[in-house]
Amino acid sequence: MKKTNTTKETIGIIGLGIMGGIMAETLLLNGYKVCGFDIAPAANKRLKKAGGLPLHSVKEVVLSSDVVITSLATSKALKTVYQEIKETLIEHSKKLIIIETSTLAMSDKEHISKEVDIKGVKLLDCPISGTAARMKDRAWTIFVSGEEKICKKMQTIFKCLSDNSPYVGEYGNGLKMKFIANHLVAIYNVACAEATIFAKKIGLNPQEVLDIFGPSPVIGTGVMRLRMPFMIDRQYTPPTMKVEVWQKDMQVIGDLAKSVDCPLPIFNATAPIYTAAMAQGLALSDTASTAEVLGKMAGLYQDTKR
Repeated sequence: MKKTNTTKETIGIIGLGIMGGIMAETLLLNGYKVCGFDIAPAANKRLKKAGGLPLHSVKEVVLSSDVVITSLATSKALKTVYQEIKETLIEHSKKLIIIETSTLAMSDKEHISKEVDIKGVKLLDCPISGTAARMKDRAWTIFVSGEEKICKKMQTIFKCLSDNSPYVGEYGNGLKMKFIANHLVAIYNVACAEATIFAKKIGLNPQEVLDIFGPSPVIGTGVMRLRMPFMIDRQYTPPTMKVEVWQKDMQVIGDLAKSVDCPLPIFNATAPIYTAAMAQGLALSDTASTAEVLGKMAGLYQDTKR
């Protein structure tokens, strides 16, 4: 049963894909008025079905909202959207808080901060660690960064989306924290795939391995509990994170590390496994499909499961 909109605050969401769409639905259920825009008609239809108001442009969202959340998949989309936001705010002066949640390059975040350096506009950098499935368990982590007073003011919104929304400092620190999180996930994911295949090769039931180690406060991780079931069942759709999207995140982390002369030997060792998954036709499959790559290398699998 949907809650009624009791707040005067209207939230606009630009980018109604998997993450933006679930944010919109959650905020609607928590009494917020939500409008939004996406270039994909199906995404706008989902917003309308959930009780939100789909609009026809970025400009309309900006003019209709008190707070705007952006959730965009590519650098090109981010720059295009923020150019439109800038043009709208120059033409129509207004106070606006913008919460940017995308995981893209640091240079992109720096670019948009200059675009909307306009009186009355406050931009926060708040990338999200977690998948749509994890959001249902309130297990997202939102790394909140920017002007502290504004970040505190937005905590009411963040608390609708997650039980974990730490303030991590100045604008840009949110993205840096997300990179550290993804750096670890890249390693944990391949480590879990390796353990699954190793267990099979030595005659253990990998489900028993998961049952014993998954809950362990020492060995168990959220990545293990989320992805090892996919690896055990060799079932990688629907994906919680597509391999082809993950490749983008791997690239930006690697580029940032190179720019500051920081070696990442373990992280870099996982990269060929994800690349091999792409080569084996698993681009649209869950990143748990790294277990297929290792299973073939170990001589366990002949076919490829999606």
